[in-house]
Amino acid sequence: MSISKSGNKSHDDAVNAAEGTRQVAVAAAATQAAVNSAEITFYRAALASAKANGVGIEPIVAALRQLGTGGA
Repeated sequence: MSISKSGNKSHDDAVNAAEGTRQVAVAAAATQAAVNSAEITFYRAALASAKANGVGIEPIVAALRQLGTGGA
């Protein structure tokens, strides 16, 4: 499991929980579309937490752009 260490405990806890959920979804995924959906869900949760906790969002937005969401 990837561990978030932003220095903001609330954000780190939220991202770490979302990562656990992502890993379960990816392990159960039967298609690349399902993997992409799990990745998008994870990054959207991370983005919401980052915004709520005042943590930098650019790396998260960049990952969402790469996944084809336009950064949101």
